[in-house]
Amino acid sequence: MTTILMDFTATWCGPCRMQKPILEELEKKYRDKVEFKVVDVDENQKLASEYGIHAVPTLIILKDGVEVKRFMGVTQGSVLALELDKTL
Repeated sequence: MTTILMDFTATWCGPCRMQKPILEELEKKYRDKVEFKVVDVDENQKLASEYGIHAVPTLIILKDGVEVKRFMGVTQGSVLALELDKTL
């Protein structure tokens, strides 16, 4: 049973820079339970397209390879933690 949080981001994106420290804190809290993946949409256009990414930041929580929740825009750590806890 694997939980993954995918962060679709871009270097030029201001809101993405705001999201980064929030995700870094979550990564410390969930380091043994959740895999965090950062996907630069400019470098990984095919993957971004496969996931239907139209705006950044977009965060997707996957459980065993299945999307369970998607967030667009800067998302608070407490909101993300609540959803991650549901998958564990």
